[in-house]
Amino acid sequence: MRALLLAAAASLAVSAASAQTFTFSTLDNPADPTFNQLLGINDHGTIVGYFGSTAVGHPNIGYEISPPYTKFVSNNQPGSVQTQATGINNAGYTAGFWSDTNLGGGDANFAFLRAPIGHNFTYVSTIDPDTGSVPRISQALGINNSNVVAGFFADANGATHGFTYTLATGAYTTFNANNASVAFTGINDSGTTCGTVTTAQQITYGFTRNASGGVFGSFRVPGSKNTQLLGINNEGVTVGFYTDGNNLMHGLYYVPATGNWLRVDDPDGVQGTVINGLNNKNELVGFYTDAAGNVHGMVVTVQP
Repeated sequence: MRALLLAAAASLAVSAASAQTFTFSTLDNPADPTFNQLLGINDHGTIVGYFGSTAVGHPNIGYEISPPYTKFVSNNQPGSVQTQATGINNAGYTAGFWSDTNLGGGDANFAFLRAPIGHNFTYVSTIDPDTGSVPRISQALGINNSNVVAGFFADANGATHGFTYTLATGAYTTFNANNASVAFTGINDSGTTCGTVTTAQQITYGFTRNASGGVFGSFRVPGSKNTQLLGINNEGVTVGFYTDGNNLMHGLYYVPATGNWLRVDDPDGVQGTVINGLNNKNELVGFYTDAAGNVHGMVVTVQP
């Protein structure tokens, strides 16, 4: 499960909202009914995700699926042992990360961007030149319609840093925090990123940051020690999850402009819900864990 624990910011005062209602549906690749995660969705409703828990012999296998959601298409870095497809834009460019091993832990991660060229695809896996960790850790987690990727990498000391990568220019920009680790997890068309940051006391906040870096706003659900923002749309609405006092994960729908937030739990997610991505048409994707411990892909429709 991609749950990032990263480093330092201040909380905003927020209030719970009750204007929206949510409709849930389960969407699993039948190749694995026990473990699916849906991670990104574009405005055409095309979804990317993966199946496989990463346990030994149970590797991550990336895929995408479009309405009417009857055919799963492979999205795997050529030659990889594991792939997670994490984000997709309206032109079908996808972001993610892959691994050359399936050790059940301690696998290296390599960020990638997949560009559709005709009926073929070109993978770019060199968008993380500053990575120095052992094993190598670099993940591309979000992509906007200008083909700008957002993600994070780990340095030689194990600290993580947010990055953006622009396909058209090859420009690679990192974001660092003093005495802290940080990750970008999503990016919208204006270049506003969302991400996570963790204090020295191991309290995790979500944040949003505009393209110029002039506005940095952090958010934590009151009482939660772990709040993470994982996706952002063009209206600035964010999604993610938070943990409660029993360490149970709850899906999160948060509007930074108003400070309003909502808990979004799948009715069958008795062992936790995570919202990982959203588009500009009030559609969310994520996953939940059922009573038997199986992880299921989930599509959520938001009604005003």
